Amino acid sequence: MILFLRVLFVGFIVAMLSVTTWASLNQSLGDFARGPVIRDPWVVATLFDAYLAFLAFFVWAAWKEQSLPARVLWFVAVMLLGNFAIAGYFLRELFAVSAREPAREALAQVFTRRNPGALLLPGALTAAAVGVYLLA
Repeated sequence: MILFLRVLFVGFIVAMLSVTTWASLNQSLGDFARGPVIRDPWVVATLFDAYLAFLAFFVWAAWKEQSLPARVLWFVAVMLLGNFAIAGYFLRELFAVSAREPAREALAQVFTRRNPGALLLPGALTAAAVGVYLLA
């Protein structure tokens, strides 16, 4: 199960990289934001749905992370990168447990283990997100 989930979240990152690369090559984010489609009610509803889901994920991640700087960096990373950051968070958690451990115990650790609040991954994701937004 752990191996399957690792592959699944790597797949999410690959899928998101593929679709955002395709979208970026066809239309800049600025052109989209200034265009008429952004005001379409279903686009607005979809964005609300996505960002509320990002916020819900962040609440759980903030409970797991015990340091305020890690919480702040994860918030920024999740709000700017969305599913990229979420998949990165899950991969970090999934690689912290053994794939040979029984799935029930391993998944219990993934979902309930509190972390001291390491800053490397959320800091790198936040820096990457800010860099991408400045270049866009």
